[in-house]
Amino acid sequence: MDGGFPVSLIWHDVGVLEDIPRLRARVVVVPGQDDIALFRTEDDRVFALHDRCPHKAGKLSQGIIHGDSVTCPLHNWVIGLSDGLAKDPDEGCVQMVQVKLEGSRILLGVVAA
Repeated sequence: MDGGFPVSLIWHDVGVLEDIPRLRARVVVVPGQDDIALFRTEDDRVFALHDRCPHKAGKLSQGIIHGDSVTCPLHNWVIGLSDGLAKDPDEGCVQMVQVKLEGSRILLGVVAA
């Protein structure tokens, strides 16, 4: 729900889990969206964030994934993959994108216009 109104998502198939090595990221482009970084953790969970650090717009997809976080390659800000929030002492957040696995297929949920 968003402001009391249901949000409709359009699900985009963006590939298979095996396309992303563990502890790595892949960038996908969805029409009408900023670049989206898909992150695969060591235990095969997948997260999706806009590929832009809130500090200096570094490409998070080029960062180091550790646990449930990614470290920005520019200034070492640590961003939570599950909530998009910068870790203390830094402050800020990255827009998240809904993602789900259907079998090994990765689907991104984008808000319908």
